[in-house]
Amino acid sequence: MKTIILNQRKERDELLSRPYLTRRNNLDTETLLNSHLIKLITGPRRVGKSTQALLMLRNRNFAYLNFDNQPLLDAWDANLVMRTLDDVYPGYEYLLLDEVQNLDAWDLWVSELFRLGKNLVITGSNAKMLSSEMATVLTGKYLQVEMLPFSLEEFFEWNKLDLKKLNPEQRTDASVLIDDYMRNGGYPEVVASRGLTRNYLDTLFDSIVWKDVAKRHNVRNVTDLNNLAMYLVSNFCNPVSANELTDELGFSSVNTTKKFMDYLHEPYLFYYLPRYNNKLKLMKKAPLKVYVVDNGFVAAKAFSLSDNLGRLLENQVFIELIRHGYDTDKTMFYYRSRNDKEVDFVLRKGPHIERLVQVCYDMSSPKTEKREVDSIIECAEELKCRSLAIVTNNERRTIEKNGYKIDVVPVPKL
Repeated sequence: MKTIILNQRKERDELLSRPYLTRRNNLDTETLLNSHLIKLITGPRRVGKSTQALLMLRNRNFAYLNFDNQPLLDAWDANLVMRTLDDVYPGYEYLLLDEVQNLDAWDLWVSELFRLGKNLVITGSNAKMLSSEMATVLTGKYLQVEMLPFSLEEFFEWNKLDLKKLNPEQRTDASVLIDDYMRNGGYPEVVASRGLTRNYLDTLFDSIVWKDVAKRHNVRNVTDLNNLAMYLVSNFCNPVSANELTDELGFSSVNTTKKFMDYLHEPYLFYYLPRYNNKLKLMKKAPLKVYVVDNGFVAAKAFSLSDNLGRLLENQVFIELIRHGYDTDKTMFYYRSRNDKEVDFVLRKGPHIERLVQVCYDMSSPKTEKREVDSIIECAEELKCRSLAIVTNNERRTIEKNGYKIDVVPVPKL
């Protein structure tokens, strides 16, 4: 055990020696670390959760355990591990547990450490950590930091440009970067090596499906699981229902389809956006729109014969709204009017609808503009909302019609 933990200390020190881009968030690290509550950093695999934790703890005395390590899991003995940590990291103030969900009954062990007064920072690539384990055993004992791939603003910062302060001579470079980000996404490993994007994300997608889903849930029919994942990534931004998917893919039951869909959401691979309805029963029956955590997965895995620029922009806007704190349980929906006109995003604050957001890559055609404007206005009338926006690739103007004012904004201004 001591050899394993000493090797992990070398790994920790090597990681700390690398240069990193500091991620943008609204957190006060000092306040966070001074809290006795568990600091939980969640998000998809390979988005930089471990790096964020290391940067938070840099220049502090902290112990480190990486559970993405089979020798540690195979030799696990909680009491021996704690004694060894005291030996390897004498007097440590914080304990970083990386990818802790790989440890069986991790939540009970973490709860015990919390009771013993350990100041814990833990990372995990599974949304279920919050929905089940964290929400039961550790209720009220943690603060959550959710991480996603680089935002457009962070992508610009990596490329030494400030998205909010562009000089006229930088406009062309900025336009290229905006298009690049929309097509290839913001996974940290490939923002500096775009030639590797498809190969890297193809492998990462498969790893999430096979390791984070199939292995964790002991899925026997991995072929069906993989077929569903491929179908969802190829039909991103489209409405799907478990009944239709079951027929389309030839699955054994609707329950299996629903179960697999939930499994694919757990590692933050896919999100499902409900259709807004005041009646909860009707809302649960309506199809869900599917979104993928990063546009790069579309480039790497989706079967498509066209660029799908409109859907790529819509997916990008969805993930940006997730970054802004909206969620698919209570505050973000899509909507269809009685005449089957659709608005992409209904944003709610408490019981009130705060804003309607439509996405249209290119609205230069009068016919396209009329379609999008008529849709958002009809939905606004039914939902009694006055704050309306249409997000485009590069337009900025205001449209007034039927007593409504619609802000047309380019995606960087969302």
